[in-house]
Amino acid sequence: METYYIVNGEVYLNRKFEHATVMLSDGKLKILQGSIPQKNGEIIDATGKRVIPGMIDIHTHGAVGVDVNDADADGLKKIGKFFAGNGTTSWLASVLTDTTEQTERCIDQYLAWDQSDADAAQLLGLHLEGPFLAREYKGAMPEHLLRKPDIALVKKYQERAKGNIRYMTVAPELEGASKLIAELGKIGIVAAIGHSGADYETTKRAIKAGARCSTHTGNAMRSLDRHEPAILGAALESDIYSEMICDGLHLHPGIVRLWLKVKGWERMVAITDSIMAAGLPDGTYHLGVNEVIVRDKDARLVSNGARAGSTLTQIKALRNVLAFTGESLERVLPLFTENPAKVIGVFDRKGSIEDGKDADIVILDADLKVDCVFLRGKKLQ
Repeated sequence: METYYIVNGEVYLNRKFEHATVMLSDGKLKILQGSIPQKNGEIIDATGKRVIPGMIDIHTHGAVGVDVNDADADGLKKIGKFFAGNGTTSWLASVLTDTTEQTERCIDQYLAWDQSDADAAQLLGLHLEGPFLAREYKGAMPEHLLRKPDIALVKKYQERAKGNIRYMTVAPELEGASKLIAELGKIGIVAAIGHSGADYETTKRAIKAGARCSTHTGNAMRSLDRHEPAILGAALESDIYSEMICDGLHLHPGIVRLWLKVKGWERMVAITDSIMAAGLPDGTYHLGVNEVIVRDKDARLVSNGARAGSTLTQIKALRNVLAFTGESLERVLPLFTENPAKVIGVFDRKGSIEDGKDADIVILDADLKVDCVFLRGKKLQ
């Protein structure tokens, strides 16, 4: 694998930008002080640009005409190539609630994708959004496929996936949900809470059982009330992480600012929840078994007009959060890099620019557009 030296740019180190040289060699990172070693390698001049860790999307259902629930291995790679071009270097494929047979097919296609050539964003595993969700807050989930928690089913899926289910959304109020959440941690799955009308106390029990995040917080969940904080209040008050969709549609910019202030910047995670329409013009698409119409980049179910995912990319969401908050790039970046890496337990190798971590690097130009991307040390062409 070729060695690269990124020089003269402002590098995001220790949550601030500093002038440093970054070496990418054998798929890993090294920060250099002083002169470049006398070794063969390509010099990348990043003068006037920002060098940041690759972004990580832990909740997305597709892009560029490919729906995760229908995708074959080549389709997953197509999504990954599109994400990489938009600065997302790692992701989880989110499987919408589906039949057992179709969910198993999604698992098989994940395993069938050979990522060794590293020309697409790395697929870190699977996110199961259901089927243990509340009917009253189903969103785009097919109601007839929702069911009570069943740890035997999850273990079956995880065995088939060879341990690659990393993340799962569960409604806390379902019978047996807290017990399920505790069991998920034992088989390597991070539990998130969402698609739920749970009350405050029930949610707190789920958090105590081990839930570590809330799914697209504020959407498809019971709202906060002064007398009953409910799942939303418990999620925001607690120390769990909280996803948010920053397209200006799912959450008002004022709500984004409020939650960052209340929850804290270290516990919020920017996701896209994108569907197959991301990267494509308005039109008719699908999300799992649902028909979706996209108008003015707003995706809604044809059946009832409910919002159904987004058409976001993370680079667009990054610019949105900067505009919504007026904060610096230094402050905003962890929402897209460090925090999602910590949620799914990959911060030891992803999410920041440090010696020995995976060489996932994005270079942004002065307008915060993606200029250059490196995927595990390979320059994206």
